[in-house]
Amino acid sequence: MKKNKYGWMWTFLVPILAWLSYFGDPVFASGYYSVILALFLMGSVLAAVYHSEVIAHRLGEPFGTLLLAFAITVIEVGLIISIMMGAKGLETITLARDTVFAAVMIILNGIIGSCIVIGSLRYREQSFTLQGVSTALITLTSVIIFVLILPNYTVSHLGGEYTSFQLLFVALISLGLYLGFTMIQTLRHRSFFISPQNKIPGNRSKKENFEKSSKKELYTSCILLVLCLGIVVLLAKLLSKDVEHVVVSAGAPKSLVGIIIAGIVLLPEGLAAFRAAKNDQIQTSLNLAFGSALASIGLSIPAIAIISVITGIRMTLGIDIKSTILLGLSLFIITVSLATGRTNIMQGFVLIAIFLIYLFITIIP
Repeated sequence: MKKNKYGWMWTFLVPILAWLSYFGDPVFASGYYSVILALFLMGSVLAAVYHSEVIAHRLGEPFGTLLLAFAITVIEVGLIISIMMGAKGLETITLARDTVFAAVMIILNGIIGSCIVIGSLRYREQSFTLQGVSTALITLTSVIIFVLILPNYTVSHLGGEYTSFQLLFVALISLGLYLGFTMIQTLRHRSFFISPQNKIPGNRSKKENFEKSSKKELYTSCILLVLCLGIVVLLAKLLSKDVEHVVVSAGAPKSLVGIIIAGIVLLPEGLAAFRAAKNDQIQTSLNLAFGSALASIGLSIPAIAIISVITGIRMTLGIDIKSTILLGLSLFIITVSLATGRTNIMQGFVLIAIFLIYLFITIIP
């Protein structure tokens, strides 16, 4: 990857300054200081994108995108659990559901839709390996129904909640499906997740023309990525009360908090996906998107479920009928759009339209 000295330095300085600012919050706590912390949070997210791309390029596809998806999930799980553990009563009973559902809608419609539009504006059409996308979609659809829709139709517990035993069983199945998909992606059928143009001998993509990082740079980026992800979790938790206060003051429903959390969590992956689409690597964009969506449910929910059962915190997973319709429409459109192995700009426009309707209906129910 092409780098310059000054372009790399900011990715080192920002997370260090963010950590110092986090420990300075008890001393300088104020509304203005919260704005500074928010800026450092955004800077840390951008730094995480940089270091994750360094690592991803060194490891190659699909290991790089898998690593970034896993890293994003660590942020999501850490953030949700820290907020749930710090809240009282039933304040966070729907937090995991709202955040995971928001993540799925943002990925399927916002990120993939935007990637298709970005790529289509520059290249008209982009191709990807259909087997990999089909494998991801059938796995994702199954896990989504198990976690977000089925709880509304079980009779052992009312109100869209699983019993502890049901929750653990569904979490185990979801984790098993995610691990199975990961093995398919990295071992058994790795070629399904490599861009078609990269399979042609002698054909080098723009991404492959970058200079590879050294081992020293790789290890440094690994350490800095951990620092970036850690401070993102801590700053997001610290600022969550301010976000909730702004949402409530604006008269918006609390489910908007879940969308904001999911948006912060997915920002590194979204930016990486957009950049890949711009470089005619729509396969990488789809790998990032579907990998993150699967990790958000297949890894997040099992981790949160175990903590929920151990601590006795109730967790509602079932979504309402309005959300079910939008989710079903999203899965149908994404399946039809990606059924040919090629993308065009109208597919992206439709997905973005669904995402905008989702945001609008959430804010003005």
